[in-house]
Amino acid sequence: MFRVAFFIIFICSTAWAVEPDEVLSNVEYEARARAISKDLRCLVCRNENIDSSNAGIAKDLRILVRERIQKGDSNDQVIDFIIDRYGEYVLLNPKISFENLILWLSGPFFLITVVAYASSFFFLLGKETSLKFLFPVHPRCPFACGGRAGILLPGG
Repeated sequence: MFRVAFFIIFICSTAWAVEPDEVLSNVEYEARARAISKDLRCLVCRNENIDSSNAGIAKDLRILVRERIQKGDSNDQVIDFIIDRYGEYVLLNPKISFENLILWLSGPFFLITVVAYASSFFFLLGKETSLKFLFPVHPRCPFACGGRAGILLPGG
């Protein structure tokens, strides 16, 4: 029973990340702040948004978002302000740009290159004639004599 209670408390603890002193009195502003903070990454927790993170920097970011909204910034202006301050890494869904395109396409490109190289190597392994330049065999090697190993042995 203790494990079940601990598990429920652990799962529900993420709902308590936004503290009551952070909540704005204006319902519209609070809804905008929640919408923005769902798209911002906690820099400590990495794949968790700042709305559900208990880290100190996530709390600072939530307060910063609410301050910028109260000053009259639009949602895009708030996000741009935070990107200017912390970099594009803070976004859970990064913007599409040339630099991101290179990162997204380089992974599949290298995977295809490695698979093509490995498949050509294994294709060459299947051909006996092409293995001679890959694995040269000394003429006195007992394994290269085609089953006549007794000839190379003394007294054979």
